[in-house]
Amino acid sequence: MNREPDLSVRIGKLTLQNPVMPASGTFGYAAEYSPFIDLNRLGAIVVKCITPKPRMGSYPHRLAEAPSGTVCTIGLQNVGIDRFIEEKMPYLRQLKPPIIVNIGAQTVEEFAGLASRLDKVEGIAALEVNVSCPNVKKGGMHFGTDPDGTHQAVKAIRESTSLTVITKLTPNVTDITEFAKAAVSAGTDALSLINAPLAMAIDVETRKPKLGKNVTGGLTGPAVKPIAVRMVWQVANAVDVPIIGVGGITCAEDALEFIIAGASAIQIGSYNLVDPSSLVKTIEGIRAYMIRKKINRFRDLIKSLEVS
Repeated sequence: MNREPDLSVRIGKLTLQNPVMPASGTFGYAAEYSPFIDLNRLGAIVVKCITPKPRMGSYPHRLAEAPSGTVCTIGLQNVGIDRFIEEKMPYLRQLKPPIIVNIGAQTVEEFAGLASRLDKVEGIAALEVNVSCPNVKKGGMHFGTDPDGTHQAVKAIRESTSLTVITKLTPNVTDITEFAKAAVSAGTDALSLINAPLAMAIDVETRKPKLGKNVTGGLTGPAVKPIAVRMVWQVANAVDVPIIGVGGITCAEDALEFIIAGASAIQIGSYNLVDPSSLVKTIEGIRAYMIRKKINRFRDLIKSLEVS
């Protein structure tokens, strides 16, 4: 009889019962998915990005189909920190998995303010830092495409909170390891990668962007998985902090690619909109794989890639 495998894993100060969680922006504030899955079975819950003030988000059209994915731009639509604390946290703090709040801001000071405020909110276990936001004090250059900007934002957050800090890296850079090192040197506890690669789609009949006034958006879905797996492998060999892999995951086999490449946990994003039960199916698939391979501890799978 096979021994029941241990799927638990550590991410900073957090102990997750398993390595599977939703990606920010695809899971709302969790309550939206409660009719479809048992939320308490998840390793953690990541809510959509929260900003200092409410945001209406991008213009229509926000989504266009692409081969094996979508090009989309939501524009960080959210209720803002005040309503999030007052209206969303009462439900979230009833759940068993650790709650990870993704945060976005346009200045270092705003990032620090968000971190300081959320640090005092009961029920929040970690912050995921969205460095794909434009730094208005540097002319709109994204924090995540400037190593110094990444370092400054993460350092300000680290000094403003005792919560676990996870920095989410953008793939829209030349060498992602440079940005991973910048975040680690600033004090991040973990990294998540990748955010969506910049993309666009054109309607050839009208000769206009399919995303309208937005023009460009992020490429999501299975199309990005090979890029994300490669970047996780590169970062895992460059820094020594836990990595959460995200990008194009639809099943346990996809998740295992990230884990073997060096991820300690994974996030499922746009596929939640296709199959709301994919998170639970992925947990069960990882468990079944470990039993079949006679692997008792999940951590023995992490970064187990054999390169001859």
